[in-house]
Amino acid sequence: MFYGILSAALAPGWIVLIVMTVVVIALFVVLYFLGKKAQKKQAEQQAELQAHKQYVTMLVIDKKKLKIKESGLPQAVIDQTPKYLRWQKLPIVKAKVGPQIATLIAEDKIFEDIPVKKEIKAGVSGLYIVDFKSLRGKPITSDTPKKEKKGFARWVEKMQEKAGAKPLK
Repeated sequence: MFYGILSAALAPGWIVLIVMTVVVIALFVVLYFLGKKAQKKQAEQQAELQAHKQYVTMLVIDKKKLKIKESGLPQAVIDQTPKYLRWQKLPIVKAKVGPQIATLIAEDKIFEDIPVKKEIKAGVSGLYIVDFKSLRGKPITSDTPKKEKKGFARWVEKMQEKAGAKPLK
């Protein structure tokens, strides 16, 4: 009886709209809780990496972003990587640690700052470079020059300078 009154009062388009809204809200709630769970798990992993970190002196030979199969990492590491992550490129650093050459994975946030062909003291946890310091107290500067903006981006930057506005990042 109630359904008959409801369907007579609402057009089919409104019913579809209400159902879609409920589904979207439910989807956002599920994603919110999954995101909180993933964030907590990441924080635990980060704490674990920091706890097992050891500082090692190394000479950085090369650094590139490579797919995991092309990286030169041990086969056991490649096999343990989930299949959906194997296509993704990783920040790989080849370095001479003591007498041997090692292939390590760097954190994304420090990868660009790691100098090539220089000695550094790196905080290593397993195969991961978590952070690094300069060796002998010298400040480390990035060897890679900043890319010069072209075309429209350069024009926007010039206009912002003329207007006295702060540049966008």
